[in-house]
Amino acid sequence: QVQLVESGGGLVQAGGSLRLSCAASGHTFMRGAMGWFRQAPGKEREFVAAISWSRANTYYADSLKDRFTISRDDAMNTGYLQMNSLKPEDTAVYYCAVALFIYTIETFRPDYWGQGTQVTVSS
Repeated sequence: QVQLVESGGGLVQAGGSLRLSCAASGHTFMRGAMGWFRQAPGKEREFVAAISWSRANTYYADSLKDRFTISRDDAMNTGYLQMNSLKPEDTAVYYCAVALFIYTIETFRPDYWGQGTQVTVSS
């Protein structure tokens, strides 16, 4: 049973930074990838970033790649999302997700989801 446990969300002022973590367990992930999505109130869930476990290839939403950085510690089965220069429009529930297998990082499609962590950016 795959489990994803997110942490690191919270309240931050505009211009600040947060780092989200996602600890994965229950499977071997080396052929897959981890990613982050977010969902703001009244909006659809949107892709943020993804990273492959084996080669750390990354893929970002174009609008976020200058401020957000995804990384992973494969020894710890943990992924991270560093978010800098946060804006009020970044306020959302952020979800960690994993795919057990990918062909390329651009084809990332989650198989499992975390429970989400709230990020609130005040103006």
